Amino acid sequence: MIWWEDFKVGDVTEMGRHTFTEEEIVSFGRQYDPQPFHVDAAAAQAGAFGGLIASGWQVCAVGMRLVDDSFMNRTESFGSPGIEKVRWLKPVRPGDVLVYRMTVVEARASASRPTLGLVKHLWEAVNQKGELALTLEGWAFFGRRPGA
Repeated sequence: MIWWEDFKVGDVTEMGRHTFTEEEIVSFGRQYDPQPFHVDAAAAQAGAFGGLIASGWQVCAVGMRLVDDSFMNRTESFGSPGIEKVRWLKPVRPGDVLVYRMTVVEARASASRPTLGLVKHLWEAVNQKGELALTLEGWAFFGRRPGA
C-alpha cells in the first residue's frame, strides 16, 4: 500500500508508455471529441495540423490509465479536487509513442481532515522524438498511514 507519507517532493515516477494508433484516435474522437482533425483523415490532411491528431483529452485519459496501472490502485485514493493546468504542446499523431512521467511538486497534510494528505503532481508526456507533448498539474487526496 502506498500512503500520503510515501510521496516526497522531487520524486519522479515513470508511469508507462503508450502508442497511439489511427484506429483508437478516430474511435475516441468519434465518441468524445468529433472535430474533423480527430475523426477524418482526409479532412485532417487538408486542415491546420496537416493530418490526423489525437484529442488532447485522449492524451490525458491515457495518462490517467497509466497512473492507475502504475501506482494509484495501490493507494488509498480519495480523488482529486481538480486540475490546475493542462497544456497540449505538440500534436499526437498515429504511431506516436508517449512516455508519461509524474513528478511530485508539493505535498501537505490536510488541515481539515487529519486522515488525508494532498499531493500536487506534474505529469509530462514525451514523444519518441524527445518532444514534450503534454504537461498537466493537479492535486490528489491520499490516505495517511494509520498511526502516523
